[in-house]
Amino acid sequence: MIATYKVLGMTCSHCVAAVTSELMAVPGVSNVDVNLETGDVVVTATRDINRETVNSAIDEAGYELAE
Repeated sequence: MIATYKVLGMTCSHCVAAVTSELMAVPGVSNVDVNLETGDVVVTATRDINRETVNSAIDEAGYELAE
């Protein structure tokens, strides 16, 4: 499964590290690629990860998942 999400509020490399760390902690996630300029976050997982789980991880990192 590969899915792209838009994350709001990221402004620096610390933001990227926080979002990446929280998403990598989700069971099944194998890779996270964050584009700071666009706010796009591409999540690669070995199984389906629902949007609520992604939203929770991003919220835990201190950011907001765009609708």
